[in-house]
Formats: sequence, structure tokens, C-alpha cells
Amino acid sequence: MTLIVAQLSETELLARIFPRLHSGTSMLLGPGDDAAIIAAPDARTVISIDTQVQDKDFRLLWPNGSASSGFDVGWKAAAQNLSDINAMGAVATAMVISLTLPGPTPVSWVEEFAEGLSAATVALGAGQCSMAGGDLSGGNEIVVTVAVTGSLQGRQPVLRSGAKPGDRLAVCGNVGQAAAGWALQESPLDPARHTAAMAAAAQLFARPQPPLAAGPAAALAGASAMLDISDGLLRDAGRIGTASAVALDFDGQALQALAEKLRESANALGLDPLAWVLTGGEDHGLLCAFPASATLPAGFFEIGSVVSFESSATGLTVDGRNFEGASGGARGWDHFAV
Repeated sequence: MTLIVAQLSETELLARIFPRLHSGTSMLLGPGDDAAIIAAPDARTVISIDTQVQDKDFRLLWPNGSASSGFDVGWKAAAQNLSDINAMGAVATAMVISLTLPGPTPVSWVEEFAEGLSAATVALGAGQCSMAGGDLSGGNEIVVTVAVTGSLQGRQPVLRSGAKPGDRLAVCGNVGQAAAGWALQESPLDPARHTAAMAAAAQLFARPQPPLAAGPAAALAGASAMLDISDGLLRDAGRIGTASAVALDFDGQALQALAEKLRESANALGLDPLAWVLTGGEDHGLLCAFPASATLPAGFFEIGSVVSFESSATGLTVDGRNFEGASGGARGWDHFAV
């Protein structure tokens, strides 16, 4: 018989969660009191928060018959939040988690969630980040909210607003892989028919691999602007353009090189891989602007340049030509789009 959340008290459920949470080096007082205490030697705290809602941000069962395990949802919750800290050029220090759970949720799913959260934090290179506690509540669907704090370690933060004409644009991490994985999960194609590349895309959608060492490295290399690619390259590039009052010109050949990595998945579904590169999100790579004189850190791939806004009617161009978007004008993920 499967043990479910409704059969345990909050105290009993927490007793199953706490031992599975990673304890990093920054926690001075962890779970058990009304609030945790985290060391902040930089005297500044970077903080970010993200929410995942069942059937909006993840599915327990996908149309192709595969399931999202608690481990997968926990991994993604950690990855997307750690990536936001990374995008500031900071290093994560602490994490707090809020879980809303329907009564019929298997306790094993919750245990796996905690294990996935911890495993991602360590595997992605944020072992110093402490899981300091959180909150539990009941509801009609699973809702996961994670807040992460970080330290700049004496560096200045890298904002979206510092890009200047003449800067080079570069990405680090996966671009479009998660979108390909999502499309495969949403399709009726049997996962048993996936090639190795297709299986890898599905895995990267379930368990993103943000390049957590790249954010501080970009800051040290003099990056002028940076953000996490969570809602699609076009949408997020537009955010740098708006914040910096500049336009961005992409290199068409560089974009095609990224698209070719997705060719097998696109062919299997009859889709254009370039649309995934341009409008897909949830890879949690980095988009950065670097001064022309800067040396790009390891792992960064140049994809364009920053130009003056007056030279672009749309703010986004490809090889100098105005660009209106892809996939019927879609620019990326919007939580409130109909």
C-alpha cells in the first residue's frame, strides 16, 4: 500500500524531508527554529525566487507516457534558482523551499523531490549552498517555490543594463535543448524510439545543467551585461536590449550552428530546430555581453554583437536585417500567455 501525504502529520512529513536536504557551508542555524541564519561575509545578499506549478511548469504524466519523478522536479527547482544567482555573477549560499501538496501525493514522491533538490545542488557545483528550511501546505495541485540567496564574494554584480554598442554577445550552456526535450515529451512519439540525441534532450529538459562556474567567470572577465536564458533567447535578449537601451544583432551562422545540434529531434517531429534555439527556454544557460577587448571565458560561444538602437527598428536583428521572431511571431515563454 502506498503511503500518501494525507496519512502523515506535518511534523512526520518534515522528519522524512530534513534528512534528505543538503547542508552546505554557509548555514549558521538550520531547520528547526522560526528562521534560519546564514553567513553573509560579503555584507551584500543576492536573492531570487521561482515557482513551479503542476500542469503549468511540469506534468506528472506526459502525453508520450513518461512521468516526472519527484527527483526530476526537485532537480529542476534547484537548477533554475541556482541559475538566477549565477546570472548575477554570484555564488549561491542558501536555499529555502515551500511545498504545496495534495493529500493523495505519495510520500515517496516528496522524499524523491528532496533528494533531487540536494543532488542537483551538489552535482551542479553549488555544494556550498545550504538548504535552510522552508514551509509545507496542502492544496489541489503541487506547487514548488524555492528562494535562493547568494554572495558576490567582493565582486560587482553583472546587471542586464550594462551592454554597450560594440560589445560581443556570447552564450554558455545549452540553448534549445530543453525546448526540444519538452516537444518530445508533449508528442505521442514513444520514448523507446528516441535516438541518443533525443533522449539527451529529454533528459536536459527534466534535469537542466546550468553552467554555474560560468557566471563568476564572466564577471571576472569583465562581462558588461548578463542574464539567465530561462524564457527563450529572443525574449531574454530583448530584456538586455531594453535594460541597456541598445539593440542586439545575431550572427545567423552561429544560430544555425546551435540549431544543428537539435537536428535529430527536429526531424523526428517535423519541426524547425532554429525555432527552439530562438524561442525555447528552461536550459538556464547564460547570455552575456562582453567588451570587444575581453577574452571570452572557457565555454562561451560568440553569437552576435551589441549595436545602437537607432540602427535597428525592432531591437533584434540577424546579420543586420530586422527580425520579427519565429513560430508565428512567438518570442519565448510567457507565464500568462493564453
